[in-house]
Order: sequence, then C-alpha cells, then structure tokens
Amino acid sequence: MLDAYTMKFDGHLLRRGFWLYIWRITGTASDHVYVGRTGDSSSPHASSPFKRIGQHLDPSPNAKGNALGKQLRRAGVVCEDCVFEMIAVGPIFEEQETFEQHKPYRDKTADLERAVADWLRGRGYKVLGTHPPAGSPDQGMLKQVVDHIEKKFPPMESAALATAERPAD
Repeated sequence: MLDAYTMKFDGHLLRRGFWLYIWRITGTASDHVYVGRTGDSSSPHASSPFKRIGQHLDPSPNAKGNALGKQLRRAGVVCEDCVFEMIAVGPIFEEQETFEQHKPYRDKTADLERAVADWLRGRGYKVLGTHPPAGSPDQGMLKQVVDHIEKKFPPMESAALATAERPAD
C-alpha cells in the first residue's frame, strides 16, 4: 500500500541572507529543538532556510552541513519516524558580497543563535547541538526573534514549575 505525505512552505523561505531557524522535532523517541542560522563561517555565502532543510537531514555518507541529522542519530532518533516543524526568522541581514563584509553579520547572527538556544533551554527544551560562545546579541533583534517564536515554544511544565518556585527578589 502506498502512502502520501504533504509539504507546504512559504516562498519567502527561498530568499538568501542571514536567517535564524528553530526546528521542533517530535516523535516516539524525540522531543528536541535545534537552533541554527544561515551564513557560513567558512565562506561569504548566506543561503536560504529552505536550502538548509535538505542539507541538515541528508543521510548520505558524503553529506556536509547535516548537523541536525547527526545530532538526532546520536540521540537515538530515527529521522523518518519524526515530524519536523521549522520556524525561520529573517532575513535578519542581507547576504554580503565579500567575506570581509560577511563576517560581522555572521557574528551578529551567531550571537542571536546562541541567545535563542539559551532562551529555549531556559524554557525547559532539549536543545541539540553546540552553539557559538555567548556573545552580546542585539537586544532589540533578540526581542523580535523571541516575539516570533514564543507562542510555538511555551515554557515546558518543568521550567514553569521551577520559575513558579523561585523566591521573589
């Protein structure tokens, strides 16, 4: 018996530039979150979030850029048994023409990536992967990102209890 599946996406996800994206991966063995960004560390390119979808989950032995798939397999998760939902915020910055122009925007986006991963951990989510060392993200941009994602990522019950149990200052 054949199965059929659907995929729907907004064409804006095809736009190149510096984006943040947050994946929620759920399944029988998974309730994980992954935070990533576009804007390579080794080249002046900043691809679209749509392009990163296939790269992240490419199971081929020669795959590059498949950090999400590797992290899930390390956690014992079978990708084919999961549901993936991605929220992409951006483009935060436009793609730059040279690597020297690219680096400051890459670093600003990396600071936001780390701050969002920490924010999600603080809400009780299991965030996969490593993120750049804590920097100083632009607080206005961070607030905008959080405003876009907070409804999809309410505090987990354990995080809500921990917050409720904290003594008042």
